[in-house]
Amino acid sequence: MPRLDTLSPMARQVLVNFPCLEYDSTPWTPLRRPLAESTLALVTTAGLHVRGASPFITDPTGGDASFRVIPMHTPASEILQSHASIGFDHTAFYRDINVTLPLDRLRELHERGVIGQLAAEAYSFMGALRNPRRLQEDTGPQVAERLKAAGVEAVLLTPT
Repeated sequence: MPRLDTLSPMARQVLVNFPCLEYDSTPWTPLRRPLAESTLALVTTAGLHVRGASPFITDPTGGDASFRVIPMHTPASEILQSHASIGFDHTAFYRDINVTLPLDRLRELHERGVIGQLAAEAYSFMGALRNPRRLQEDTGPQVAERLKAAGVEAVLLTPT
């Protein structure tokens, strides 16, 4: 990790002024039953969407805090990445979608009995939000309610 004094003035200013939320505690809920008997969902901040759906947009006032639904049966060739960030490299995603949306790996784990069931839908947000309040107060809870309604007991979170 580079030291601040080795960065360009612009990069240094962005990092120094980036809003960082701090919490007194971290919520944690242990699984009530083994993963092999649980339903698992996938949530990513990689800015992914299904071909034909609206892409994520870059909003200079804080970012796009909306979410996209990705049905688990969607072929990798139909999943696109519209994540936008000045320092973001899409190369790994284009080579193997599983680096951000490990659908194939989760299906393999399900077939081996490591995961009980896979939720029918994955969810995608766009990472690098300068203002995450809308995600915290609106869209995040919406997805949480959808996951609960679908009987999801565990969620794998994957970053950008």
